Amino acid sequence: MIVNRAASLSALTIALAVAGCAVGPDFHRPAAPTDSGYTPEPLRPQTASAKTRNGEAQHFEPERDIPGDWWTLFRSQPLNSLIEQSLHANPDLDAAQAALRQAQENVRAGQGALFPTLGAGFQAERQRLSGATFGQPNLNEVFSLVTPQLSLSYAPDVFGGTRRQIESLAAQAEFQRFELEATYLTLTSNVVVAAVQEASLRGQIAATQDIIKNQAQQLNIVRQRFTLGAASQADVLTQEAQLAQTRTTLPPLQKQLAQTRNQLTALAGQLPSHETSETFSLDSMHLPQDLPVSLPSQLVEQRPDVRAAEAQLHSASAEIGVATANQLPQFTISGSVGSAALGFSNLFAPGTGVWTIIGGVTQTLFDAGTLLHKKRAAVDAFDQTAAQYRSTVIKACQNVADVLRALQSDADAIVAQSAAERSAFASLDLAQRQYQLGGIDYLTLLNAQRTWQQARISLVQAEANRYADTAALFQALGGGWWHRSDVAPQVADNAKQP
Repeated sequence: MIVNRAASLSALTIALAVAGCAVGPDFHRPAAPTDSGYTPEPLRPQTASAKTRNGEAQHFEPERDIPGDWWTLFRSQPLNSLIEQSLHANPDLDAAQAALRQAQENVRAGQGALFPTLGAGFQAERQRLSGATFGQPNLNEVFSLVTPQLSLSYAPDVFGGTRRQIESLAAQAEFQRFELEATYLTLTSNVVVAAVQEASLRGQIAATQDIIKNQAQQLNIVRQRFTLGAASQADVLTQEAQLAQTRTTLPPLQKQLAQTRNQLTALAGQLPSHETSETFSLDSMHLPQDLPVSLPSQLVEQRPDVRAAEAQLHSASAEIGVATANQLPQFTISGSVGSAALGFSNLFAPGTGVWTIIGGVTQTLFDAGTLLHKKRAAVDAFDQTAAQYRSTVIKACQNVADVLRALQSDADAIVAQSAAERSAFASLDLAQRQYQLGGIDYLTLLNAQRTWQQARISLVQAEANRYADTAALFQALGGGWWHRSDVAPQVADNAKQP
């Protein structure tokens, strides 16, 4: 009968805990921005275009969805292959996945506090009793005492403090989920940008080598003219110095290329001695022409850093409830049932049963304001996290605005640089012919060489900037993680359910 009463009392307290309301504020997601764009003036529907390599216009399409494998839009098989390697071998992803699993296990561990804890114990004793203790020195008794026991303890969640703690843990798991998504996005974006950097460096090296070849040919012409008396020794020395100076620009580019190759190898999860076999050039890449532009209200749903900041805000809100519940009475129920017998054969004999049941409530009466100040600290932590969330949203919108401006400027730069390169090449070609005919002095030819050299390198850099900033736009808009299936979206949501 006593056991039945204990079970009934436990069931009652569980029902009260489930039915009771959780103290503290209920979390509500912050309102999304209502702005319709990222610039004070309406965004131009497309960028400028130029009749040159990678000079196509790019079109901005509001509310266009983003594929989870957005990098395939560059139509580069080496890039696709390298990103696949990186997603399988990069240790940063392994660390982020382990952190998510850890957070989910913490949620499940916290959910255990909603249920009673049942333990089992067993104790066997062998004693010799001296009768001298009782004034009977001739009494010496040896006996055994065997005590098996089941114990039950439970802390009813009357005011919802435990549920708020689980809510906070679930929000932390959600934070780790979006930290993982951010790690994926950062990794893929870094691979694309590093690949573009390699392509740019290879283009600059090729252009520099062409310039060196052209200047070497021009040096031969100057030497021939010097032999014929049509040029001075100063002209020869100046051309030799110009060629030597151009050659000095090649080692720094080669150094940057080697370092970029090391970066790509590291992103693929390999040591530098196992350099990746994929190589990249601007000719082998396609510039995506249709670009998505999500609304700010969509951006806060898509950006992993914004969603992670929201999860932190949710956790901070739940911690207010935990601190509030700690100020209220704490209820405990415990009980045990077992047997105490003189030997194993008498364990379940009549009269050997023992049991206890204890119910308690504790209320802090004086703690010098400790619990009150902890609650106030939790409120202040929520206010801090709310401000950090707003800052994250503002920076996210700024990021998109910066990239949109960059893409427009990149297109304008391509137009200007392609025109400048064509003009510089035509000017150099004319100057070389005029110099051979003696129509201009060597200084004019030298200036034309320098102008073409700078224009050629600048054009390659402008092309690479378009690719890099296009990748930056996909990253700024969230990278389409919601279309990926390697991390199920419902994982964190399931963790919220006790």
